[in-house]
Amino acid sequence: MPSAQVEQLFNTALQRHRGGQLAEAAVLYRQVIAAEPRHAEALHLLGVILRRQGNSAAAIDLIRRALAIDPACENAWFNLGNALREAGQLDQAIEAFQSAIAHRQNVHQAYHNLALVLKTQGRIEESAAALGKAEALRTAIDAFNLGNQFGRQGRFAQAAAAYQQAISIHPQFAEAHCNLGNALLEAGQLEPAIAAYRQAIALDPNVPEAHHNLAKAHYDLGQLDESIAGNQRAMALRPGYTGAIRNLANSFFEAGRLDEALATCRSVEEKPELHSDLIYKMHFHPSVSWQAIDEELARWNQRYAQPLAGLIQPHANDRSPDRRLRIGYVSPDFRQHVVGMNLLPLFSRHDHSAFEIFCYAQVARPDAQPRWFEQHADVWRDCARLSDEQLADQIRADRIDVLVDLALHTPENRLLCFARKPAPVQVSFAGYPGRTGVSAIAYRLSDPYLDPSDSDKGGGTILHLPASFWCYDPGVDVPVNDLSTTTNGYFTFGCLNNFCKINPAVLDLWASVMRQVEHSRLILLAKQGGHRQAAMEHLEQLGIAAERIEFVSYLPRREYLSQYHRIDIGLDTFPYNGHTTSLDSLWMGVPMVTLVGKTAVARAGWSQLSNLGLTELAADSREQFVTIATKLAGDTAALATLRASLRRRMEQSPLMDSASFAAAIENAYRQMWQRWCAASQSK
Repeated sequence: MPSAQVEQLFNTALQRHRGGQLAEAAVLYRQVIAAEPRHAEALHLLGVILRRQGNSAAAIDLIRRALAIDPACENAWFNLGNALREAGQLDQAIEAFQSAIAHRQNVHQAYHNLALVLKTQGRIEESAAALGKAEALRTAIDAFNLGNQFGRQGRFAQAAAAYQQAISIHPQFAEAHCNLGNALLEAGQLEPAIAAYRQAIALDPNVPEAHHNLAKAHYDLGQLDESIAGNQRAMALRPGYTGAIRNLANSFFEAGRLDEALATCRSVEEKPELHSDLIYKMHFHPSVSWQAIDEELARWNQRYAQPLAGLIQPHANDRSPDRRLRIGYVSPDFRQHVVGMNLLPLFSRHDHSAFEIFCYAQVARPDAQPRWFEQHADVWRDCARLSDEQLADQIRADRIDVLVDLALHTPENRLLCFARKPAPVQVSFAGYPGRTGVSAIAYRLSDPYLDPSDSDKGGGTILHLPASFWCYDPGVDVPVNDLSTTTNGYFTFGCLNNFCKINPAVLDLWASVMRQVEHSRLILLAKQGGHRQAAMEHLEQLGIAAERIEFVSYLPRREYLSQYHRIDIGLDTFPYNGHTTSLDSLWMGVPMVTLVGKTAVARAGWSQLSNLGLTELAADSREQFVTIATKLAGDTAALATLRASLRRRMEQSPLMDSASFAAAIENAYRQMWQRWCAASQSK
C-alpha cells in the first residue's frame, strides 16, 4: 500500500477514534499496522483502545512496540504507565510515568498518577511530593491551555499574556516559554520571541520544537546561518521532523546553497510537502534539466495523487455551456505576497454577472490584503484548518465549476485536494509559470512566450493567454528618477531578486559584464548571513573587487522600489528569471537584460520584454548577454531616454491592461467549461 494511502487510512482511524467509534478505529489501526508494521502512532493508539476494552496485557505490548520505534511517541509513556498500573505492575508503572514526565507528556496528570502509585506502595512522602508538583502545575497548565486556545483563535496578544501567567506560576515550564515564543513570533515580535525560545531551550535543550521555532524566528530576521544551525539541532533531536527539514531546506535555499537545499528535501521520503519543496527548488538549479523536473513531477503524481483517484466522484454540475459559472480559487497567498499582488488586477476586473467568485484561503498570517480579496469575492471561505479531504468536500458542496490552483508546488499548496477532483474542470495558474504534474488538473494557463507549444506532455493542456502571464500593479506611487551614473560618476548594475536565484553561473556572467564596464558597481538584495561573504569572495576571484559590491536587506515596498533609483541597468537571473521583480525594475525605469532559457520560469524575461517591444534586451547566449549589457551601458544618452519612457511603455502595454487580462482569463475559463460540457454530452 503506498505511503500516502497508509497515512490517509491512519487519519481516518484517528477521526473514528476521536469520535468514540473505537471498534471501527481498531480495525483501521490494524490495517495500517499490516501495511506498515513500524507505524508507531497506530501501534500506540491501538494499544490505548485495547486498554479501554480491558485488555491491558495486549495494550502494554503494543505501546512498548511503539516506544521501541519512537521513544518520543506522543503520550505513549503516559498511556503505558496507566496500562501497567491497571495490570498491577507498579514498579514499571512508576518508571513509565517518570519517563512521561521526562518526555513532557501530559506532565500534570503523570505526576498525579505517579503519586497514586507511590501511595499504593506506601511511599507516602514521595507520593506527597509528586502530588504537590501536580497541584503546582495545575494552575499553570490552566493558563497554558488558555494561551493555546487564544493562539488557535489568532488572538496572539492574549495568548502571550496567558503564557506569561503560566510562567509566573511555574518558571521552569519550558513548553510555556516555547509557546510564548510562538505567540510573539506570530505577532511579529521577533526579538522577544527569540528570547523566549532561548529560555525554553535553557530549561530543556531536548525539545525539538523550541530549536525549530527559534530557527524560524532567525529565518524571519534574515539570519540564515543561525536558522540553519537551529534546524539541524531540531532534526538531530527528532529525525524526520518535517517542519525542521522544510525550514532547513528553505534557509539553504535563501542562502543560494541549492545543492544542500535539494539534498535536504530528499532526506525524508514519502512526505508530499517535502517532495513539493524539492520540485519547486529544482527550477532554480542551473544543473537540473527540464526532463529531470518532469520525471520528479511524474513521481509526485504517482506517489501521492494517483492513490486518491478512486475518491473522485461524478460531477452533477448543470452542463449549460453559457450559464453563470462558479469559479473557485485556492491559495495560501491572498495576502501581501507576489502572487497576491499579481491577482489584484484580475479580481478588480472580474465580471460577476457571468462568474461567481469563490476564494478558498488559508492565510497563516493575515494582513490587510485578505480583506481586499474578500471584498472582491462573492464567497470567501477560510480553509486554513480544513484537511485536503474536508476542503474537497466543501468545494464539491459549493458546486464549483472551474477550480483554480494558484500555488502549484509552492509551500502550503493543496494539490492533494485537487487530486480528489472536487470540480469538473481544474486548472493551475499564477504561483509560477510551470506544471503541477497532477493528472487530475487538466489545464494550465500560460502565454505565447513562456510556452510556445499548446501541449504539455504529461500535464494536460496549455491555454495561452493572448499576451502575458502577468498583469502588473505597482501598489504604491514611487517616481522614476534620472540615471544614477550622471551624478555619482560610475555605472551601477543591480538585481533585487530573491538571492536563491543567484548561483555561481549567474555571478560568473555578471562578472563578465562588470569587467567590460570599468568601475561599475553591483547592488544585490540578500538576507544577512555567510552567503553574502561567499558571493563577494566568488566575485573577487573573478576580478571584481569587494568595494564594487553592495548588499541591501529586505525593505517595505515603497523603500524597496526606491532602491531602483540607484540602479542603471538590471541584470536578470537564470535559470529562474525575475518575475514580479523584473516588472518592478521596468516600472522604475530600469531596463533589464535577460538570458532566455528552455523552461517557462527561464523565459519570463523574454515574455515581459516581448510585451514591451524590447526584445533587443533578451539574449540567446551568455556571450550575447554580455554584449547587450555592455553596449547599453556604453550609450548613456539612449539609456536615459529609455529610462524616461519605460513607465509610459509599461502603462500602454498588455502588462498593465487589467481589463483585457481579466477578459482573457475569463474567456479561458469559459472555453474549458464548454469543452467539458461537450465531452459530457458525447458520452
